[in-house]
Amino acid sequence: MCYNRVSLLKKKENHVKKREIMLKIVGISDMFISDDPMETVVTYSLGSCVGLSIYDPVVKVGGIIHCMLPLSKIDKEKAKIKPYMFTDTGVTYFLQELFNRGVTKKNMIVKVAGCSSLLDAKGTFKIGERNYTVARKVLWKNQILIATEHVKGNLSRTLSLYMETGVTTIKSSGKEFEI
Repeated sequence: MCYNRVSLLKKKENHVKKREIMLKIVGISDMFISDDPMETVVTYSLGSCVGLSIYDPVVKVGGIIHCMLPLSKIDKEKAKIKPYMFTDTGVTYFLQELFNRGVTKKNMIVKVAGCSSLLDAKGTFKIGERNYTVARKVLWKNQILIATEHVKGNLSRTLSLYMETGVTTIKSSGKEFEI
C-alpha cells in the first residue's frame, strides 16, 4: 500500500481553501477499505487481473481489491499468506471486511474492471475470463449484484474510487470516465 498526497483547491465563500486528498494505492494481490472522505483508492495495471470497487453510500465505506489469479487451489499455502492474490479467497475476505465495517448487501454498489486478455491473445490460459467468472460466482453466492462493469477486451485499466462521492472511474488509453 502506497500513500500519496494530492492537493486540491476548493472555493468557498469567495476565498480559497486548500484540501489534502490522500491517494491510497492498492497493489496487485492487495485490497484497501476506507471511510475517509479525503481519500481516493486506486489500483493500476488491471490487465487479466480483476478489480472490484465496492461502496456503501449509507455508511460511506468502500474499497478496492486487485486479484491476480482465479483459484486458490493452485497454491493453498500462498492463499493463506496472501488471500487477495486469488479471486475466490480474496473477494470472500474483502466482502467480510466490508461487512465488519458496517457495509450492507442492500446498499452495496459493486463495480468490476479488468479481466482482459492482454498477454493471452490466443486464449490459451484465459486468466482474465476465469477471474471474471470466479468474481461473479462469489458475488452471486453472496446474493450481491454487479451495478456496472468494464471488463474483457485487450485493455489495461486503472480503477479509482473517490471516497468523498463514491464515484468509481476507469482510466484506459488516456481517457478517464465514470463507470
